Amino acid sequence: MTKHTRDRLTYWAVWAGCFLPLPFLVYWILTDQLTADPIKEGIHYLGEWGLRFLALGLSITPARKLLGWGWLQRFRRTVGLFAFAYIALHLTAYVAVDQGFDWPHIWGDIVKRPYITFGMTGFALLVPLAVTSTNAMIRRLGARRWRRLHRLIYMAAPLGVLHYDLLVKRDASWPHFYAAIIGALLAYRLYGALRDRLARRDAGFAATARPSG
Repeated sequence: MTKHTRDRLTYWAVWAGCFLPLPFLVYWILTDQLTADPIKEGIHYLGEWGLRFLALGLSITPARKLLGWGWLQRFRRTVGLFAFAYIALHLTAYVAVDQGFDWPHIWGDIVKRPYITFGMTGFALLVPLAVTSTNAMIRRLGARRWRRLHRLIYMAAPLGVLHYDLLVKRDASWPHFYAAIIGALLAYRLYGALRDRLARRDAGFAATARPSG
């Protein structure tokens, strides 16, 4: 098998894996295998998969650096866009199916229910990331501004966890699990940023202290 063929198969396997939760949901709906409240169960299913893909997308860079799997980096955008797609479907199902486009009631929920407030805020932060995910937008914004903009994911992901945690009324073990995973991934990035800043500062001190000759 050539490298090109292997790369294409890996690419399509990633796409298939990301897409797979949707056919399962459709099958469960058509065969009436969801809970007694299938609408809410479907909404929660889509939202949880969105959160899973957010965590997966955040894990790609640490995995690449720690394990030396450079090939993972090319799938970060794909996973991120699938995360946005599932969260957008989660929101669409809530607005269209659960609330029937009852905008006054939806606005009331956003204002009165903190878990919806946090969820809507997190989604709003994800929108510019999805819109600017193309190579053309990277060139238009410039790499530095694009990277700064995409740091919004570090706010959106915790808001998604908070949305899920406040939504769950009984067993919060899964929200806490996602909180631990995403917290660890963000802590890893914070550690790396602080380490790089200290390294640049030490390099600056060394250059200043170096004899001028």
